[in-house]
Amino acid sequence: MIIKNTNDLPFKVDGIAKEILDAAPSVTLAGTVEELTELAVRDAGPDGWHEVAYDVPGKGKVVEAKACRVKNGIAANYIEPYMRRRDPDCMVIGDSKPTDKPSFEGRFNESFDGLRNETIEWLKSQDLAVFGFVAGMPGKGTYALAICPANAGFFAMGLAMLQGILPIEELTDDFKPTAIIYVAPPFRHTHFEGKQVVVHNRLEGIHELFSYNLYPGPSAKKGIYGVLLTLGESEEWLTMHCSTVEVVTPYESKIIISHEGASGGGKSEMLEQVHRQEDGSMLLGRNVVTGSSRTLTLPSSCSLNPVTDDMALCHPSNKRHEEGKLTLMDAEDA
Repeated sequence: MIIKNTNDLPFKVDGIAKEILDAAPSVTLAGTVEELTELAVRDAGPDGWHEVAYDVPGKGKVVEAKACRVKNGIAANYIEPYMRRRDPDCMVIGDSKPTDKPSFEGRFNESFDGLRNETIEWLKSQDLAVFGFVAGMPGKGTYALAICPANAGFFAMGLAMLQGILPIEELTDDFKPTAIIYVAPPFRHTHFEGKQVVVHNRLEGIHELFSYNLYPGPSAKKGIYGVLLTLGESEEWLTMHCSTVEVVTPYESKIIISHEGASGGGKSEMLEQVHRQEDGSMLLGRNVVTGSSRTLTLPSSCSLNPVTDDMALCHPSNKRHEEGKLTLMDAEDA
């Protein structure tokens, strides 16, 4: 759905979001993942590849990624190997509120205000895509809005698959986003020496998230985690960085296990069944000197029912919270 200005939106936007959307040459309002899938390859050439490129001052044309349609969706290839995984040092805080994380001013020796204004002006000059979603779960999170360059449809699609997307008919007057993701890839080249940077700017009534790269990990995933942490801090609940599984033993006993830890710590593997060899035995270890191995034969194993993977809402509205139990639910749509 193409809109001419914010008067055509079925919901109200204020502040810089309104300024950006009113000034942009075109704005595509999406309400389904399928619409974003089409956008991801809208400008594909005869070879099927859609090029995601930007003019960068001092560098000329920079191709960030290429996207193409495949049997089960969209495949995106980042040109730089560095962009194929999340930089662990990408997050900085742009405001002056209390935090134990690195601040923009502390890392770059200047206020974020200048770059924020530059970003706003750049977005005003771009064809944009916008969609609404719920950060967290309905009633246990907050309404959010994503504003990104229309040619980066694959990024928007990934965000929608992770966090969900609200159908246009559900974007009514009740939709009042308190978190907005602004995506502006060229600035990583002009201001951050090519590094991934995501800036959290916690203003009164709105949490701005400026993503200066197209890898979804720092913004679409961990960025929204930061939004939920901030919201939970103000409302006295938390979002765990964990995977959770219900284990059902062969004797029908049940236990819930939650593994909280850093990325790459093996949380998701807890949701997998134990790996077996071709004969059904489990390899416990192999002696690297003698070559001998030790195995275990286990006729039956536990059933695993995944509950959460990566982000879990521990909201007080969950029924057993009042019983003194830590209750949680998946905070993502994926």
